[in-house]
Amino acid sequence: MARFDPRGKANRALLVGVPAYDFKQPGHPFGVSGDLGAVEQNLAALQGALRGGGVFAEDGITVARPHTVDEFDRQLDAAVEAAEGLLLLYFSGHGAVPSTGDELWLLMRRATIVPGDESVFRGATPWKGVLTVLSRARAEQVVVILDCCYAGNASAAWNGLGTAQRQRTSLLMSVQANNRIDAGDGHSPTPYTAQLVRFLSEGLSGQGGEVGFVELAQELWAHMAEHHTTLREPAEPWEPQSRAAASGADVLLAAPPVRSPAGLPPQEPDPAPGGSGAGPSSPQSPGPGPGSGPGPGSDRRPDWLGRLRPLTGRRLAAAIGVPAVLAGLAATGIAALGGGDGAPCKPPLELRLLTDPDLEPTVRKAAEGYLTSAENTSEGGCRRTGITVYSAGAAAAVAAFNRQSDPWQRPVADDTNPQRDIGPQPDIWIPGSSASVDRARTASSERTYVALEADPEPFAYSPVVLAVPQDPAAEPLAERVGGLAALTEALRKHEPKSEVRRTDPENTDAGLLATVGLYGAGTQDPATVEHGLAQPGPPSRTGGDLLCSLPDDDIADKRTTVLVPEFLLRSGVGCDSTTRVRRMAEYPVDVPGLSPTFVRVRWPGTERDKDARDNAVERFHTWLTGKGAAAKNGAKASASAVRGGPAVFGNDGFRSASDPHKPLGNGADPSADNGVVFSSFGALDNPGPLAGPAVPAAMTAALKGYREANGPGRVLFLLDSSGSMGSLWEGPGGAPGIISQSLAGLGEQDEYGVWAVATEPGSSRVYSEVLQFGKHRREEAQSAITAKAQVKDLEADPDKALVAALDYMRQHGTDGRGPQLIVYLTDDEDNNRFSEGGRLGALLLSARAERRIPVVMASLDSAGCDKGKPDAAVSEASGGRCLDTKGDLVARLRDEVARTGTGDQG
Repeated sequence: MARFDPRGKANRALLVGVPAYDFKQPGHPFGVSGDLGAVEQNLAALQGALRGGGVFAEDGITVARPHTVDEFDRQLDAAVEAAEGLLLLYFSGHGAVPSTGDELWLLMRRATIVPGDESVFRGATPWKGVLTVLSRARAEQVVVILDCCYAGNASAAWNGLGTAQRQRTSLLMSVQANNRIDAGDGHSPTPYTAQLVRFLSEGLSGQGGEVGFVELAQELWAHMAEHHTTLREPAEPWEPQSRAAASGADVLLAAPPVRSPAGLPPQEPDPAPGGSGAGPSSPQSPGPGPGSGPGPGSDRRPDWLGRLRPLTGRRLAAAIGVPAVLAGLAATGIAALGGGDGAPCKPPLELRLLTDPDLEPTVRKAAEGYLTSAENTSEGGCRRTGITVYSAGAAAAVAAFNRQSDPWQRPVADDTNPQRDIGPQPDIWIPGSSASVDRARTASSERTYVALEADPEPFAYSPVVLAVPQDPAAEPLAERVGGLAALTEALRKHEPKSEVRRTDPENTDAGLLATVGLYGAGTQDPATVEHGLAQPGPPSRTGGDLLCSLPDDDIADKRTTVLVPEFLLRSGVGCDSTTRVRRMAEYPVDVPGLSPTFVRVRWPGTERDKDARDNAVERFHTWLTGKGAAAKNGAKASASAVRGGPAVFGNDGFRSASDPHKPLGNGADPSADNGVVFSSFGALDNPGPLAGPAVPAAMTAALKGYREANGPGRVLFLLDSSGSMGSLWEGPGGAPGIISQSLAGLGEQDEYGVWAVATEPGSSRVYSEVLQFGKHRREEAQSAITAKAQVKDLEADPDKALVAALDYMRQHGTDGRGPQLIVYLTDDEDNNRFSEGGRLGALLLSARAERRIPVVMASLDSAGCDKGKPDAAVSEASGGRCLDTKGDLVARLRDEVARTGTGDQG
């Protein structure tokens, strides 16, 4: 595994502890449960460990004991701005979750808790907000360590990070979600931090050496699960959680000097009877913070180890009887119960599963079900395998397997980095179409660093249907099945203003399959087809997004038909179904259907755990598909395995791949009826012959036609270069780097330029030219941006710059050729200018007047696209898209630019 080594870089560690609180019970009715003396010990011990670890310089470690949220924010901002290599944030103190939710809050010294239907935490900061601030750091890697009650609840917000942020953000949590922990005796560090300090100070072997995040997380889990239970009754094992950066690369945290055997600390004494603990906290208060361990430089094992009891006998049985599976576990597969012989469970092997964005919700349900299945549980009661599920644009995934397998293992350039844009190298790939597997394979004469071993047949099926508003839909069966052109023509006779929309062909296989049907296997002109679709703004990224976007316009909703996978009519989408017109399915026989296929992905040079990984993949494969090694040898898979994956997909509305007229079953026969009735969600049980999987060549041709339908494009980038952008400027994740990466979607026939937006005092000119508008070679354009884009100690006038850009693009697009796009990349610091003298209103009028020139507002503020914000208003008025750091801004901006250009959009 590759490891990021931050030594020699500008690294920063911010150690935040809250050992004392101003408002405590019982003296204050809304106070916390008490002070946390062990937190002061934590800060001293961890500071000493980091000083001796060789990664952080003396002046790179800051210890903070914030009284208020404002104090914490200032310290965090300073660390974010200063770190360039590794940024480490540690928090120890009271953690709390509301009575009706699961979001983690970190309590500062002056915090109070107002109980009620949903507890209110005053003087506390939401963990989600901390993550948002960290996402703006220019550091190459970010590591967060939380030692507090409910620390495991932090995983949900990490799971919701955009891909770019997950690539570089690693998280250690001292306990599983919804659990409190021991506050300790106040004279030594808390149990979790004590072990953390020990490993950082002594190395994982106790003899020094390098300490990386991945092995540290495993060792902490193994130690705490063996020695400690939570304060619940019956007892549960203590299960620290972790989230490793999704790039797949490890992070070096310390490199203490290697010690000679003579310098080893004495052996730990046998545990003495009796347990530690202060008793449960009041249900209306956050639990105690944490509890104990050695001071810096100590060679003695911490005293608290002698007071802990291993889980054995009746206490172990009670622990095993407590469900430990929580929502966040499916993302990392960290398991935790002790084995039946009293031995602790080892961290399970983790598999990485890449899938199509339309399939991700169902695949994630299946992975969650597998984690606790009998097939994934050893005889000793331990979990065998964990599974990380993630998705990426379908076209990007195909291109990465086909011609980017080398940089996927060893990224060498900012504009070609599948680890960043897609995710870690997967063990399993489940594309939406079996044809995508052939598209992803390289020619036999080409060199490749990946092998794709696909099942000969898909394991599920879902036709791509016309989801038609029920009022204009034809009821007779004969009028609900036919060629796509005939069905859409019938719709127009019912409703002359009817519209047909489909999702982005770049992002999902379903969108590309719909495009194959729309282009008539090459018989229709792509430009004519795309002009006929003419939906406002860019296409939706997934079928769920498309269905959810319609209720905003009731009139359009009632006359709009969408091409989506049939299963979405059953499984539902993320918006309330009562707010949109009910839809029923019509079946175009010339639109290929979705055919999810199981693909084993192998990467040469990764044979260290080959047998164990193969075994883990095969067990999951059997459970998910109802097929496997036994079935291949002529024997049937176990009934429980067949009920697993096929039942999950069947319940979500997928059909049997072998008999598309039946739902996937939950019996011994995968095609058996599992109680799903297609007609109950607007589909037909037996619509007659259905379209099969696509031909790879047809998908490739349709994607090429879509990309070239409108010819070369024009893109004008506006780069906020005002003084507030200084901390968001350097490196590939800085503003110029983000624009340089997005040029991958532009070819040599496209025209583009870059303006720097900052206003000189006394000047009417609100921008300066960084890259002249015209045709460029990508490498030369990227070099020019790097050399000429500079931050200035000035303010920006965003409205004036956008008006000037709209006017410029209107003048340069008079020939009517090709799509146009304006991109404004900003931190929103100067958005207050919009409120002066009706500026925003004037800009919106201008944007609506030039609606054929969409504006992408790319905000480096996580709330930049919230409803009512200027960025959201401008993008909506122009028919563009608003992007902020709540999602993967870099990848999505590149997609928007690629849709306009003719460059490398794979």
